[in-house]
Amino acid sequence: MANRKLLSRITLATAALALLPAFHPRALAAPVSYAVDPKHTYAAFEIDHLGLSTARGTFDRTSGKIVLDTASKSGRIEIVIDTASIDTGLAKRDEHLRAPEFFNVDQYPTMTFVSNTVVFDGMRPVRADGRLTMLARTLPVSLQITRFNCGEHPIHKKPVCGADAETRIRRSEWGMTKYVPTIGDEVTIRIGVEAFRMP
Repeated sequence: MANRKLLSRITLATAALALLPAFHPRALAAPVSYAVDPKHTYAAFEIDHLGLSTARGTFDRTSGKIVLDTASKSGRIEIVIDTASIDTGLAKRDEHLRAPEFFNVDQYPTMTFVSNTVVFDGMRPVRADGRLTMLARTLPVSLQITRFNCGEHPIHKKPVCGADAETRIRRSEWGMTKYVPTIGDEVTIRIGVEAFRMP
């Protein structure tokens, strides 16, 4: 009888040990996908104007997908910006910026940032190293993630994440050289993103 009890305990212990990996936090964690909310995601830019002031504008149509895996400290980001949605507050200037000498929106209707390298500080992503494609040129760009929050959306009652990110580029490297240096070459890009967790 004692041997049977001992054998039973050993069997139960072995079964419990076998199940442990399934309940380990790292094993439980999996990549989580988020769809960018185009109603609350904006790409904005700032550029020097004649050495006198800073000109600003936004792109009003943005889409994309974000995948985060906090256990493996990895992720993937894809942001697609509709270049024709540029908005500087002046319609005539916007039409000029859509022309071939700037964004050439008829030939290149989007610019895209893709990152397969997301750097974490603890559970929080702080940088995304990727490549920006604009005017048919693709070059490396790093986005600094300055703000990141996740939780339940207070209105839609769905899991959501939000972030602010920024970088600086030289537009001439993508072939946009019109008016350089009278109009600045260096451009600051800021992106405010909200994204809902996908089923």
